[in-house]
Amino acid sequence: MSSYPTETETEIEPPWLRLDKRMLLVHPVNEVVKFIPVLIGSVILGTNTGNPLWGLIALAAIVGFAVTRWFTTTYRVGSTHVELRTGLIQRKKLSVPRSRIRSVDIEADLLHRILGLAVLAIGTGQHADSGEKFKLDALDAVVVPQLRSALLAHTAASPESPAGQQVPTLRKDLPVSGNTREIGHWQASWVRYAPLSLTGFAIIAPIVGLAFQYGFDQIVFSSDAVHNIEDGSAVRIAVAIALLVVAIVVIVSLAACARYLTTYFGLRVLHNDRTLHLRHGLFTTRQITLDLARFRGATVNEPLLLRMAGAAELEAIMTGQSPRQKILPQAPRAAIERTLAELLAPPGARHPDEARVSTAPLVQHGPIARRRRYTRALGPIAILALLMLMNSLAGAEFSPWWWLLPTLTALIAAALAADRYRGLGHAVLPATDSSPAWLITRSGSLDRDRDCLEAPGIIGWTVRQSFWQRRSNIATVVAATAAGKKRYLVVDIPLDQAWTLIEAATPGRTGRR
Repeated sequence: MSSYPTETETEIEPPWLRLDKRMLLVHPVNEVVKFIPVLIGSVILGTNTGNPLWGLIALAAIVGFAVTRWFTTTYRVGSTHVELRTGLIQRKKLSVPRSRIRSVDIEADLLHRILGLAVLAIGTGQHADSGEKFKLDALDAVVVPQLRSALLAHTAASPESPAGQQVPTLRKDLPVSGNTREIGHWQASWVRYAPLSLTGFAIIAPIVGLAFQYGFDQIVFSSDAVHNIEDGSAVRIAVAIALLVVAIVVIVSLAACARYLTTYFGLRVLHNDRTLHLRHGLFTTRQITLDLARFRGATVNEPLLLRMAGAAELEAIMTGQSPRQKILPQAPRAAIERTLAELLAPPGARHPDEARVSTAPLVQHGPIARRRRYTRALGPIAILALLMLMNSLAGAEFSPWWWLLPTLTALIAAALAADRYRGLGHAVLPATDSSPAWLITRSGSLDRDRDCLEAPGIIGWTVRQSFWQRRSNIATVVAATAAGKKRYLVVDIPLDQAWTLIEAATPGRTGRR
């Protein structure tokens, strides 16, 4: 096993190293899979021209290109920088200061795991183009934990564990220090929440679109079965539509469950007060190590269907390359709140009751905000009903059943407006001796977010008023930060409370008015 110098060591720069030779078996397979359309095209070309060697030539070129990556890729871990050289025709060199490293991700798909390899990617907390990422593919899985510990030694430094000391490892190769605790773990029963998100539709939609692009719709609508339905009764048509909807829901649900299992199987979240460690995946395992110096808060995402089932999702608000890092996927609300309490607890707290942020009550925004929710939801429906009434008075004839459209829509919109107001609120928790001030804001109905943002991470404020907000003496307060969504809104708050909120979260920022 190689020994990697720590950041504090000042020795002669080590020699350039090559990736593991077993990658010669990995990259050709990956490149062949990536260029399958090219191979199919070459086979078709060879068949049409009577020269079957075209397919072999294309295959040899792809494999040869993949093999050259081992000869043209070298790296070294120096005392102050980590360097990577790649490229055959166009040489490229990446150099990352070790003091700037904020995260280390480790991935291993099924082929990597069979060969005992892993992919190590370094994050510096800065946005980078996809071609400029510092990624070592592939390394011996045995040496990866030691390399990761060395790269993150500056984040794990403490009076009890100085920088340069090798960080011990826990089971499943997660580098942690002695005060590491588990703040969340995945359970197989959580898969029941997977169909309640839109991930299944995101998987099925491109497949359906591709099928329709190649004439699947013409085949279906010109079939005898469709013509028989068209010639039949309305009941048969309704039954056919219902069966189609059920089939789509089943397929989408199965796709969502499959993606959920393969992505988050075995998820564990470990916290050691300086770094956050996540490991998950069934076929492709991924290990993520995040520097908590980039941590600025957390978001509880509560889409309508998940909220109705008593579930939610948890994301960390981070600065840098992964501004919204998912901590827990769709999970029961109790598990989300428990992990949130541990994540936001002050550095010495070990019990959820000590995390005041996760249990803070929110302040509602008053009757004006409630009225605006109903006005926005019911206004367009009222205009539609008025137009229908004018057309009816003008002599236009249409079925009375059409009046069900604005009626049912109004009932749904009223329920949605009430839910939007229930979800609207905010809170400001002042700083204490052990924790900074916090801004908590919640809004939305179909897609509701409760954002918990550290006040020291706020770099600016905006008090925004539209024409109608000025007439109602309310405003939207925007907290600007370099993390997460960049802009966190407190919507439709009374104007006199806006300045009080800013002063409570960041004293002295409002200046003179």
